[in-house]
Amino acid sequence: MHKYILKRIFLSVFTLLAITLVLFTLLQFMPGSPFNDEKLTDDQRTVLNAKYGLDQPVYVQFGKYVSNMVQGDFGVSYNISKNTPISQLIQTRLPVSIRIGGMAVGLGAIVGLIFGVIAALNHNTFWDTLCTAVSVLGVSVPSYVFALALSYTFGFRLSWLPMLYSSKAEFASSVMPSIALGMFTMASIARFTRTEMLEVLGSDYMLLAESKGISGAPLILRHALRNAMIPIITVLAPLIVDLMTGSLVVEKIFSIPGVGSLLVTAIQSNDYNVVISLSFIYSAMYIGIMLVVDLLYGLIDPRIRITKEGGNA
Repeated sequence: MHKYILKRIFLSVFTLLAITLVLFTLLQFMPGSPFNDEKLTDDQRTVLNAKYGLDQPVYVQFGKYVSNMVQGDFGVSYNISKNTPISQLIQTRLPVSIRIGGMAVGLGAIVGLIFGVIAALNHNTFWDTLCTAVSVLGVSVPSYVFALALSYTFGFRLSWLPMLYSSKAEFASSVMPSIALGMFTMASIARFTRTEMLEVLGSDYMLLAESKGISGAPLILRHALRNAMIPIITVLAPLIVDLMTGSLVVEKIFSIPGVGSLLVTAIQSNDYNVVISLSFIYSAMYIGIMLVVDLLYGLIDPRIRITKEGGNA
């Protein structure tokens, strides 16, 4: 297992470097430059390119960037906030997106699991139909529609929650965005849980467990749900990154100072350093979560762990 973990970590680092190189190269071919101000003369642009090292070959720029990045230096912003360190821009926005995304993931996963289990245990009944209908609604309706409906109902009409994000009321300001973002996750998890639970409940494995006298909650939680968790975790993993890196439309509706709006602004203004830094963080989060998922597979199903250990023996 240790060899497998080390191998996965090595592949993760290599993948991150490859992604950074591809992004770095593609940005060189984007039209325009970070210095598109019409007031600048050609000589001034030349001076600015030399100042930031943009006049050097791509491989030299990439080598310096990676070297600085390893030391925690992502460079400075060219346009969004001139000469402001990227780490300073991100550290004020990323925690906001992670908090709201984390709340959305937790809410969506828990409610989705509950709905999926209820639907499976009450197959072809009213409760199954109700949970399935809610799941279809959650998948079909965009998150910004839920955001607008929640904002109008609980923010404007009832005044229970703030309509716009406020740092003075972080939790209250995060409730409606989290619910809006978590609806798709809830619906997806509910659908997969229902499907997997129905398959597991009808398996010979469950009949054997029942023949041993296991029933009730232990049968459902320790045997049925545990065996259904692997596909559910596989579906949940990419959703976690999507939610924790923010949704631009939802951020706009609630005026959330997250990283989603920062990335779009950086792309529009050709702020290369910000684009690469945020893309690197997204990729690192995705690869890290997928690595955790691989390790969870071994904890949930010992057979997977045995296979990995045998394959690396």
